[in-house]
Amino acid sequence: MPRTIWSGAISFGLVTVPIHVQSATENHSIRFHQYHLEDMGRIRTRKICELEDREVANTEIGKGYEYAKDQVVAISDDELRDLPLPTAKAIEIDAFVAADDIDPIRIGEGYYLSPDGQVAAKPYKLLRQALERSSKVAIAKYAWSGRERLGMLRVRGDAIVLHAMHWPDEIRDPTELLPEPVDVSEQEIKGALALMESMSRDDLEGDDFKDTYTEAMEKIIEAKREEKPLPEAPKPEQPGRVLDLMAALEESVSKAKASRGEDADIHELPKKKTAAAKKATAKKQPAKKAAAKKTSARKPRRSA
Repeated sequence: MPRTIWSGAISFGLVTVPIHVQSATENHSIRFHQYHLEDMGRIRTRKICELEDREVANTEIGKGYEYAKDQVVAISDDELRDLPLPTAKAIEIDAFVAADDIDPIRIGEGYYLSPDGQVAAKPYKLLRQALERSSKVAIAKYAWSGRERLGMLRVRGDAIVLHAMHWPDEIRDPTELLPEPVDVSEQEIKGALALMESMSRDDLEGDDFKDTYTEAMEKIIEAKREEKPLPEAPKPEQPGRVLDLMAALEESVSKAKASRGEDADIHELPKKKTAAAKKATAKKQPAKKAAAKKTSARKPRRSA
């Protein structure tokens, strides 16, 4: 059973849904500690008071805000929990919007919201079914860890998920990061679409979506523990400079089809016209017009 991170309620108009909040994800990354390499003794962080020059226990440590250079205002955990905010104890739903209207860059960590007891089961199910039938998500405010946050509530299976969101002013403008304007041809766009089609799939399961970094790290740790040679790292392919974008797209489609071991049902990439082909096409244009004129000249007149 996941640990409860926060307990409160969802406020939906005059409807209140008591809930518990649990993390929706798990971190399987390998974690390292710091050691003294000479004797492999564990390195610890000591908390020292600058004024008394001594180590202090966690029970002696609290939060504070430096109001001025010589003035610190102490803030207790109880005072943070009892902030004069309507969102201090509740997730206040402010609006409902279409999910497509939310830029994914604003969406953060996900948390499962579970009903707090049988009394909350019916209003919880009511909100979940209303969200599902409306095909919308709820935008809410809530206060965690000393600040008010923005969140998005959506349906996942039979559960309601809360996603942390960034405030609008927290998103940086990417304009200064973009390159100078360039032209992309219709043929190149169709080529990219063909490559996307060859790489499309119905799910995100399988070996392609495994955490290979953690697996590789586990092999290194096991080899060192058993004093065996370390596994050799595969040589990465050196990316070449793209001179012909269409040729690169064609090769990418071939590789994508080969890696899947099947004949993907995709359209052939549009052939890039050479300069000679364009010239030949241009020469044929006037000839067609002349032929059309001759044909109309031979057309017999209708008698009056």
